[in-house]
Amino acid sequence: MTSTTAFWLAGRQVTGEDTFDVTSPWDGRTVGSVAVPTDAQIEEAVAAAYAVREEFAATPAHVRAAALDHVARRLAERTEEIAQLISAENGKPVKWARGEVGRAVSVFRFASEEARRFNGGDAQRLDTDAGGQGRLALTRRFPKGVVLGIAPFNFPLNLCAHKVAPAIAAGVPIILKPAPATPLSGLVLGELLAETELPAGSWSVLPVPNDRMPALVQDERLPVISFTGSEKVGYAIMDSVPRKHCTLELGGNGAAVVLADFASDEDLDWAATRIATFSNYQGGQSCISVQRVIADASVYDRLLPRIVAAVEAQVTGDPSDSATDVGPLVSEDAAKRVESWVQEAVEAGATLLTGGKREGASYAPTVLTDVPADVTLACEEVFGPVLTVTRVDGEAEAFAAVNDSKYGLQAGVFTHDLQAAFRAHRALEVGGVIIGDVPSYRADQMPYGGAKQSGVGREGVRFAMEDYTYERVLVLTGLAL
Repeated sequence: MTSTTAFWLAGRQVTGEDTFDVTSPWDGRTVGSVAVPTDAQIEEAVAAAYAVREEFAATPAHVRAAALDHVARRLAERTEEIAQLISAENGKPVKWARGEVGRAVSVFRFASEEARRFNGGDAQRLDTDAGGQGRLALTRRFPKGVVLGIAPFNFPLNLCAHKVAPAIAAGVPIILKPAPATPLSGLVLGELLAETELPAGSWSVLPVPNDRMPALVQDERLPVISFTGSEKVGYAIMDSVPRKHCTLELGGNGAAVVLADFASDEDLDWAATRIATFSNYQGGQSCISVQRVIADASVYDRLLPRIVAAVEAQVTGDPSDSATDVGPLVSEDAAKRVESWVQEAVEAGATLLTGGKREGASYAPTVLTDVPADVTLACEEVFGPVLTVTRVDGEAEAFAAVNDSKYGLQAGVFTHDLQAAFRAHRALEVGGVIIGDVPSYRADQMPYGGAKQSGVGREGVRFAMEDYTYERVLVLTGLAL
C-alpha cells in the first residue's frame, strides 16, 4: 500500500480530506499518493504568509542565507534518492534527473550568496543640481508582497527551486504550487525547508488542483505571480489579474543555427552531437530544447546525415536505467499529441528521416526535413523529441528564419566568427543567444526569459529577487557631502 505524502502548510506538515495518486509515465505504477489541501487550509496558508511578510522582510540576511545553505547541502546529500523520485514521477532518465538535482543545489547556493549581498543600498548625490544641495538619495529594495509560485512538470525540482530560493533570499513569503503530475519533488523541498529556522508562514508547498487555482490567482494578498508553463495558461493568468505583477516563463521552439564557417568535420560532429542530445533530453520536454535546425546550404549536406546518425544513437527506454538518454513523455496523451503533429507534417509533404513511432507514452526521437511553414509542428512548441532541419542561404536568411516565429526564448548559433556572434546578438529576437552551442544551455545564475510570446520578465536567482521586490528611495537632507 502506498503511504500518503503530506503537504506543507505554513512550515508544518499536514494532510487534507482527499488524496490523488502520482503515476509513472513509463510503466503506470503508482509512485505515491499526495494529500490535497482543503479550501480552509489554502486560506490558512495565504493568511499566514500575508501576516508574516513584515517579519520575514526584516529577518537578518545571515538567517536566510543559512537556511538556503542548509537546503543546498541536504539536496546534495540526498541526490540519488531525489533523482530516483524525479525519474519515477516525471519519466525523466535518471542521468538527467541527477543533473537536475545538481542544478537545484546550485540554485540554493547562489541564493544564499545573493541573500548576503542583497540590498546593500545604492547612494546617489543629489547636489548635481542646485536644488539638491546637501541631499543624498539612498535606494534599497523591498518586497512587493507574497509570491504565488506556479511550477511545471518538466523540471519538477529545479523549477520549484527557481521560485522558492530567490523568494527566501529576498525575504519574501512564498506559496509554491507544484505541477499536479509531479508534486513529490516539490514536496521534498518542504522537508528540507522545515529543517531550517525560517519564520512559520514564510513558505508553504500546496499541491492545489488546477481547477481550484483561479481563486488563489485572484487573491489580492498575493500580488506577485511567478508562473512557468504553457503560453495559453500563462497569458490567461496575466489577463485575469492585470494589476498584479506577473513573471511568465513560457514556451519556445528553439532554433540552432549552423553558419557557413562552422564547417570542419570536427565542427559538424560537435554540432550534430549537441543538437541530437538536446533535441531529445528530457524527452524534448524543455522550453529550450532544439526544435529547429537552420543550416547554411554550404554545410547542410554534410551536417544532415550526422544529425540523423546522432539522433538514432540516442538510447531510449527505461528511465531508471543510467544508460537511457530518452525516456517517455509525461503522459500518453502528450505522446499522442506529438504523434498527430508529426503525422500532419508528413501528410503535408514533410520528409521523415528517422523516428515517427509511438509506443504508449514514449515517442521515438524524430528528424524531419521539408516541413511546410504552416503546419502545427512548424508554428508551435512541440515539447517532444522531434527535430526539423532547414537549408538556408547565408546568415541573413538564417537569422530571419529564427525570427519567423511567435516565440523568442533562446537561440544557438554555431560559428567561430566573433562579428557574427555580435550580429546574432543584435538581430535575433530572443531572450538569450548561445554561441557555439545549442539554445538549450542555461546557467541558473544568468538572466533567463524570453521575448515575444515566450514570456515576460526574467528568472535566474538575482533577477528573480529583483522581480519580487521594488525600489524605494530615501532622501537625506542637510548633509555635508
